[in-house]
Amino acid sequence: MQQCDRAVATRASSAAAGDALPTGPARLEKLADVLTMMFPLWALVSGVVAYRHPASLNWITGAQFEAGCVSNPVPILCGFAAQYAIMPSLALAISRALGLSPGLSVGLILLGCCPGGQASNIATYVANGDVALSVIMTAASTLAATVMTPLLTSTLAGRFVPVSTAALAASTVKLVLLPTLAGVVLNETLPGLVGRVRPAMPLLAILLTVVLCATPVAQVAPLLALHGASACLPVLLLHTLGYFFGYLLPRVLGFGERTSRTVSIETGMQSAAMGYALSTKHFADVLVAMPSAVSILFMVWIGAALAVVWRLVPIKDDRHAA
Repeated sequence: MQQCDRAVATRASSAAAGDALPTGPARLEKLADVLTMMFPLWALVSGVVAYRHPASLNWITGAQFEAGCVSNPVPILCGFAAQYAIMPSLALAISRALGLSPGLSVGLILLGCCPGGQASNIATYVANGDVALSVIMTAASTLAATVMTPLLTSTLAGRFVPVSTAALAASTVKLVLLPTLAGVVLNETLPGLVGRVRPAMPLLAILLTVVLCATPVAQVAPLLALHGASACLPVLLLHTLGYFFGYLLPRVLGFGERTSRTVSIETGMQSAAMGYALSTKHFADVLVAMPSAVSILFMVWIGAALAVVWRLVPIKDDRHAA
């Protein structure tokens, strides 16, 4: 009887120990969460490595760059307005206020006219924002970029240097539509595969974002050493004010904290990689590429840090509109 009791006790203690220890998938999920919270560190480290050792990330070419809520549309329209009204206006105002050179002015305006960045969905996830809304807003601004980016850039930057709207539009279509269509086809034709790999997507997305963000820095590292300082202040102002007004606008309109965080991140995080690709392909002045290259250092790090801070701040309301 005693032996039976000891056996039962042994099995019970083993089961308790098994319950206390996380399983393999649980450990992986916890590790992924910890690594996700370190997003600002990865962004900062990648930028430093790219600047100090350009060759390590200089193997990605411009050609490879060309290859990376519907029931309540009001938040989407709010984010769209912030993306294509606030950011271009801020870029033009900052370039005038600081008296930037034509090259830096065009580069800053081009950056301000780009759609939401590839890191915005990740940052929204980290910030406990509305990921579904973020994805829709990114998709909307990205698809609209085929028209809005070349149109706004030629309108606002054309006063500084000649800008070919048609050429910009053609490149934007390559950068925007092809990756988007590939994602849609993959999601529709291979739902089983997509479902299996979905848990690992946040971490994989961060890793890919780090590479995409670091590569332009590596490619223009010598120019950054010479001219990067002159682009730091305007780019820092553009993104900081973008995050601020992107948060303020939905709050003034009566949206909740989760939606406001999402719009803020979508507004402040521009597709600097797209801006860099367009600037190097369509403008001879090397200074045009500086704002996008510097933006990669500031925008991702500030946005990632903001997302982590917001993750630590509880959301007290979750209304979509007043």
